[in-house]
Amino acid sequence: MQFKVPQFLDIEDKIFGPFTFRQFVYLAGGAGFCFVLYKLLGLLWAALPILLVGGLSAALTFYRPNNKPFLYMLEAGFKYFAHSKLYIWEKRVAAKNERRQAVKETSTPSRAGYTQKLDSGKLRDLAWSLDVLDLSKQKNN
Repeated sequence: MQFKVPQFLDIEDKIFGPFTFRQFVYLAGGAGFCFVLYKLLGLLWAALPILLVGGLSAALTFYRPNNKPFLYMLEAGFKYFAHSKLYIWEKRVAAKNERRQAVKETSTPSRAGYTQKLDSGKLRDLAWSLDVLDLSKQKNN
């Protein structure tokens, strides 16, 4: 028994000519709002709002950043500006320099020039003493 598996589920149907239902609603809504602005304010005062509404309507209809609807970008921008922000890390250069100076002042001057080299003989002696200490502990237990 064979079943037909639907394909291209993410592609919307073209209902109104070359536009999908969603695109048609964006265009018709933008055009209707522009007409209302024109009737209420007149052409001179409504020119800038009409351009803004028409541009938003055209962007919602045709602009697809990263192959996603422009509405997703508007939603993400609104959430970014509306919600509070949590800053986890903030670089403080002045506090870091103060800590460095405090560490330099508290360090002992006798350790500043003290470096001891560990040659192979001393390393072998240290390893042997550790082995001997381990064996002595095992014998006592």
